[in-house]
Amino acid sequence: MRCSDGHYYVVKFQNNPQHPRVLVNELLATRLGARLGLPAPQVAVIEVRKELIDLTTELAIQFGTGRVPCRHGFQFGSRYPGDPARTPVHDFLPDEHLREVENLVDFAGMLVFDKWTCNTNGRQAIFFTEPGRSGFTAWMIDQGFCFNAGEWSFPDAPLRGLYARQRVYDSVRSLQSFSPWLDRLEKIDWSSVFDDLQKEIPPEWYEDDQDALFRLLDKLLARRRIVPELILSAKKTYRQPFSNWT
Repeated sequence: MRCSDGHYYVVKFQNNPQHPRVLVNELLATRLGARLGLPAPQVAVIEVRKELIDLTTELAIQFGTGRVPCRHGFQFGSRYPGDPARTPVHDFLPDEHLREVENLVDFAGMLVFDKWTCNTNGRQAIFFTEPGRSGFTAWMIDQGFCFNAGEWSFPDAPLRGLYARQRVYDSVRSLQSFSPWLDRLEKIDWSSVFDDLQKEIPPEWYEDDQDALFRLLDKLLARRRIVPELILSAKKTYRQPFSNWT
């Protein structure tokens, strides 16, 4: 959708088939990832008015054989990297083209983030070429299953949060390879960050259950200390995601 700031956004609606809290996860987790210096689209709260939905038949969600109109009000928006008609975006690159991704090392940082937030989905990313550059840029997208989607729980498992292509972790030589992001995770004043972010989230996204939101943020603060252990658990799995670990 093109919004009033002139940019295009991928918009996720409150009545999506996953859970309303997924919108909280998208906004909160993307903002937290940006604080760690990780590459992700700019995100925003998007107001979609009822009259636009009434006049746009495409603004509906398919449930089996039925269709339900998208709910009007405040939705989550993830900015598209340019004009969709002019900027090709890939959600997959073969291994030989992954070498052309200029910020490939950020996948290691994103694993720190996904272990911290217990992303119960595999890591999702898009790739595109910025104007004036020859290589690809990776953006980390789709944070909806952080905090275990609508459950807001943390069922950690060794393979969760990993990207499907192991080549993105070629720069990992030891736990020290994750240090830049582990250090930031420890040093940032997250209490202050949480105070700012919770004011940005529309209450209807979490059914006005502010206590549940505060419990989620408290758990995130406590989980910082176990992230190195979670990364080591991923290393020891049959998948062996870090082929250059010495």
